[in-house]
Amino acid sequence: MEDDIARSVVEDLPVGVWVAKAPNGEFMYANKMFAEIMGMTARDDVARGEYSQPYGIHTRSGELYPEDKLPFVRALLERSTVIVDDLVIHRHDGGKVSVRAQARPVFDAGGVLTHVVIAFIDITREAVAEAARNESDQRVRQMQRMDSIGMLAGGIAHDFNNLLAAVKIMAAALRRNETDTKKLEHLEQIDQVTESATQLTRALLGFARRGKHLAACVSLHDVTESVATLMRRALDRRIEIVTDLRAKSGDIVGDFSQLEQVMMNLLVNARDAMPEGGRIVISTRDREVPEEEAARYQGLKKGPCVVLDVTDAGVGIDPVIRERVFEPYFTTKKIGDGAGLGLATAWGIVDSHSGAIEALAASPRGTTIRVIFPAAPPGVPRALAAPSPSREVQPGHGTVLVVDDERAVREATAEALRGLGYDVICAEGGEAAVDALRERRDIDAVLLDMVMPRMDGRSTYLALRAVRPNVRVVLTTGFALNEEAQGILDLGVGDFIAKPYSVELLSHVMARAVSPG
Repeated sequence: MEDDIARSVVEDLPVGVWVAKAPNGEFMYANKMFAEIMGMTARDDVARGEYSQPYGIHTRSGELYPEDKLPFVRALLERSTVIVDDLVIHRHDGGKVSVRAQARPVFDAGGVLTHVVIAFIDITREAVAEAARNESDQRVRQMQRMDSIGMLAGGIAHDFNNLLAAVKIMAAALRRNETDTKKLEHLEQIDQVTESATQLTRALLGFARRGKHLAACVSLHDVTESVATLMRRALDRRIEIVTDLRAKSGDIVGDFSQLEQVMMNLLVNARDAMPEGGRIVISTRDREVPEEEAARYQGLKKGPCVVLDVTDAGVGIDPVIRERVFEPYFTTKKIGDGAGLGLATAWGIVDSHSGAIEALAASPRGTTIRVIFPAAPPGVPRALAAPSPSREVQPGHGTVLVVDDERAVREATAEALRGLGYDVICAEGGEAAVDALRERRDIDAVLLDMVMPRMDGRSTYLALRAVRPNVRVVLTTGFALNEEAQGILDLGVGDFIAKPYSVELLSHVMARAVSPG
């Protein structure tokens, strides 16, 4: 009677129970929960050394579980209770169950190991939650690594832009009075080289999220059609670009030119994945992103979003390196075939637009780069086309205060302004600038660097305004226009010019500052 009760209790336990003889593992007993977990009744035709295949016992990574590591064998060898929590049962019905197994050896009165009892506990929910936590932790570590690299890249680009600014202005000054044709050619080459270097620093600033971002309503469809039309003419004829724009409007808040850069980089990356030709599909769709999904990405918020997919039919990305493809200078190309900044720049721009970007494996081959942008809320004004920069120098007059802690930039800029007709006063920092404005009532405008030690651009501007509330200031920085610079502009700064700037652009900006209206 007591044996029947005990068997009934074990049969109805919410834990799978399986008993086998030692040492060979002949099956003796299994309860109902064991059958539910395994998706089959216990088998009496298998024994030690042949459990994994018949029962579908796998590791978490998908391989068949090693027979010599199974809990039955370990309990025999260790002669003590063993807990194994990385079993995954691949059931015959297609389901998968994560299992924790606790194997306990049973000894007779003489100390001989006669049986092994194993309790199987379904920990699928726990395993799923753990996997989600691990994925989230991995994403956080990836974001932190990218942020660190971004800060480094942004700092390098800023300093490099300062050097380029001095070179560009000095070359322009030398060119102004030069008559020797050969020397003029060399000076023109210097200007072209600095322009090429500027494109590189802009790419780094894009990755570092320190580049220009104008908040206006932009249609991803317009961006797509603009870039796709251009790329169809530029790419190998074996590359076919197909658009499947299903989003209702594709409207997001962003900078049209930077979004074009993202699209261009994604298409070039897709082209490089298909050296023998193939199809690139650009698609959009509307999607409501739930909070739990948005939390996986840095900066993305729940709500209506526009999803952009660029899918190629190339060889795909090795899963081992998929998380690294957005790092600057990481490339799988041969040396000389690319700088490795395309996807890094795209990542930085997307992140600065409060979006998310990731690389997905396409099926059966190829890669999809997925970008998710928050949809534009009602009432955001549409972007206007930027005017083309003038190539004509505009002479000026008046007195300009140049504030920059970089001596080469300060002196080169001052020389350029004198060549345009201005009287120039120089200050190497905020304190000197405030003193100069207090002493010189004839200063008509200030050209102010944003990043300086001790007193930065914001503090200096506020101090200048305290001396003269109507002071006219032009902000300049090697970081280009970003949120920090925009914040200073919102305080009342009149204009902005990004380093390295041409003398032509400098002449027009300073003319507006000295003689507004």
